[in-house]
Amino acid sequence: MKILFLSDNFYPEVNAPANRTYDHCREWVKLGADVTVITCVPNFPKGKVFEGYKNKLIQTQIVDGIRVVRVWSYITANEGTIKRILDYVSFAITSFFASLFYKADFIIATSPQFFTAMAGRAAGFFKRTPWIMEVRDIWPESIVAVGAMKKSRSILFLEKIEKYLYRTARKIVVVTDSFKQNIIDKGINGDKIYIIKNGVYLNKFFPIPKDEIIVKELGLNGKFVVAYFGTHGMAHKLDFVLHAAKNITDKSIHILLIGDGAERKYLLQLKDQLHLENLTMLASVSKDEIQKYISVIDVALVNLRKSDTFKSVIPSKIFENAAMLKPILLGVEGESKALIEDYNAGICFEPENENEFLEALGKMKSDTELYREFQKGCERLAHDFDRSKLAKKMLEEIRKEMKSGKWRVNRE
Repeated sequence: MKILFLSDNFYPEVNAPANRTYDHCREWVKLGADVTVITCVPNFPKGKVFEGYKNKLIQTQIVDGIRVVRVWSYITANEGTIKRILDYVSFAITSFFASLFYKADFIIATSPQFFTAMAGRAAGFFKRTPWIMEVRDIWPESIVAVGAMKKSRSILFLEKIEKYLYRTARKIVVVTDSFKQNIIDKGINGDKIYIIKNGVYLNKFFPIPKDEIIVKELGLNGKFVVAYFGTHGMAHKLDFVLHAAKNITDKSIHILLIGDGAERKYLLQLKDQLHLENLTMLASVSKDEIQKYISVIDVALVNLRKSDTFKSVIPSKIFENAAMLKPILLGVEGESKALIEDYNAGICFEPENENEFLEALGKMKSDTELYREFQKGCERLAHDFDRSKLAKKMLEEIRKEMKSGKWRVNRE
């Protein structure tokens, strides 16, 4: 089976789309599939080409048995609407043309931004090959939710494209139950939608002793460390965390924010304005270093802006931290909250509610017996969302569909 996968994020980048695509493709290779990934030069989120790479027209390498084809794109930091659109569109164009030169039994194109999905749709049409749309975020709804754009004619136009992509995809893969219902509510047949949730690669994330070098470097000895790992963007509302940190009276509690993104510069300025001594901000660390940094924390913070749109998401960082037995302090409602509560893997607080945040944080630190119960819940959660099993399930569903005789190209 030949799989062609289009994604503008891929290893060695460490954001959620890159990790999911890399882990799935690696498992598919182990299961006998011939996998080609078309992506761009690693640069997220700073918009700087990673050391050892050049932004050339096209270049190919083999990563864990995966053929990785990197194409040229306009590169910019993860900030600024116009520049990011140029980034997305340029990759859509170059990835489409590159895809014409590789054989495939089917094509997968992944969001969150659906210019990549448009490239997958176009490639499927011209190659007469069925394509699958992987929906990791509901666009353009989430753009409006974070305030990046207001409801306008442009958004209405993007919504028409969104529905067209859903309609023409042979299958749709979503990461939450709510995403499936959202798409069904837009008039799409639910029978064509698979739910393959996010998870964690257990061979990479598992409990290890604290990295004492990092503890010493960051001055965390004797501290109860609460950490957020990931993108510092408009959706994550991390300025709320900084303001809350100002009101933490327990001097043994320390907050650690690790990552980059459109809001990081503002957050650094805010940190200085608030004179925060109980909060440290670090730039993104490499994929190979993440486990060491998670090892030094006590609680994993997962936070999003308060919005009905985000009730349908399950941030992938939940699973990685749970696999390392780090209880979750969750500021997200909806499916994420239900997941944490079902597994008893942490404490949930209302997004942007400072009193609830501080109360939950104090409880995490003071109740050692409850903390150990949360660790047991984390272990169960990680086991049930083993990404190798989820990748196998996704491939089995596709193979089943191909054997059914219904595998055809939508020429609409």
